[in-house]
Amino acid sequence: MDTHAHVDPGVSSRELEDLGAVVLIATRSLADFKLVQERQDLVSVWGVGCHPSLVGVQKAFIEEDFREALKKTPFIAEVGLDGSSRVPVGSQIGVLKTILSATHKQPRIVSLHSYKATAELVNVLRQEGGQPGRILHWWLGTDDETAEMLQLGCYFSINYSMLRAPGAWTQVPLDRILLETDHPSGDRFSSQPRQPGSVSDVEKLLAKRFQLTPHQIRVQCWKNFAAVVESTRTDTLMPRPVQRMIAAARARI
Repeated sequence: MDTHAHVDPGVSSRELEDLGAVVLIATRSLADFKLVQERQDLVSVWGVGCHPSLVGVQKAFIEEDFREALKKTPFIAEVGLDGSSRVPVGSQIGVLKTILSATHKQPRIVSLHSYKATAELVNVLRQEGGQPGRILHWWLGTDDETAEMLQLGCYFSINYSMLRAPGAWTQVPLDRILLETDHPSGDRFSSQPRQPGSVSDVEKLLAKRFQLTPHQIRVQCWKNFAAVVESTRTDTLMPRPVQRMIAAARARI
């Protein structure tokens, strides 16, 4: 299970199936999502995004179009805040709040970017008061920010690059952890093959951290994902084979 990766829309369904993993694919814009929204992939889930670092994407955001796109996917990514972006942070917050507000009536799994803007994202989610389905992608917040995000019910998707150095991720309990590659960025130092779905290096390091086996880590992360899906009521928006996998994971809880 890879809960955040970037994949070219031209990659075929067969190539994605050959990865041997369920992959939640983050697009960077509504325009990118429109290229894939009619696909019927069996083990991949394409998310609709509005990347905070991309000026043109932020300017092109249209609330009605985004809400319409939510009918076709259980997953929103990549959205959030970016402190290095040329887009004013106030504008980014406005777009993000609009997106999150849409999920109050149409609950969705949301993968949140927060590079150099963790305090700002904490504030936005604090104002929300703890909505389901919030996953912090490549989280680099402080210990205090991490503790508050845990209190708000957030999950954390962890990639190999995060595990190469100590960080606040060590405070995150196993029942709030999900795995990601953030391919092709977060897996640049991992072992081959560097591809979406290849999370075995992350599983091994987390196994050492929690004194478990890599298999036990994989099983627990599937349980965690099943809990996220249940909290957002997005089961029926998942591909049918993924629905069966989620049901199997839920049976183990």
